Amino acid sequence: MPELPRSSAQTRPETLLAFDFGVRHIGVALGNTLSASARPLTLIDSAPTDQRFARIAELIRTWQPDRLVVGRPLDEDGSLTETTRLAERFANQLRGRFGLAVEAVDERFSSREAQAIIAATGRRGAHSVQHKGHDDPMAAAVILAQYLDALGRTQSSPPPVSTS
Repeated sequence: MPELPRSSAQTRPETLLAFDFGVRHIGVALGNTLSASARPLTLIDSAPTDQRFARIAELIRTWQPDRLVVGRPLDEDGSLTETTRLAERFANQLRGRFGLAVEAVDERFSSREAQAIIAATGRRGAHSVQHKGHDDPMAAAVILAQYLDALGRTQSSPPPVSTS
C-alpha cells in the first residue's frame, strides 16, 4: 500500500472518490476523512473508454474530491493478475487525466465483503434498481472504508491533556 497522507492539526478534511475497477463495470463510492465514512455511489460501464471518463469527469465536477482511491485486485495469495495490471493502468489514467492524487488499496475479498453487507442489509447502494445484481458500488465503499481505516491507524493522537 502506498504511504498514506500524514495527518496533523493543519490537515483539512478530504472528500474521496473510490473505484472498484472491473473489465465490464466500475463501482464508485464516496467518502470523507472527517467522518471516516464511505458509501456506495454509482456504477459505471467500463467501455467505451471515452464515455467512462466522461462519467468520471462528471462525478469529479459534482463531488470535487481531493483524492481518488482505486482498488488493486490481487490473487488470494497476493500475486498480480491481469486485472491488477488493468486496474493499475486505470489508476494512472485517472492521475493523468484529472491531476488528482490516486491511492491504490489491496482489494482482496472486498467483493465478498460487499456481498455479505448486501445480504445482511438488503442494500445495494444509490442505484439499486438500475443496477440490480451488481455489488461493485458496495465493493468500492468497502475499499474506501479499508483506506480510511488504514488512514486512521496512521494518525497520531495528541497527548492527553492532564487535569491535575
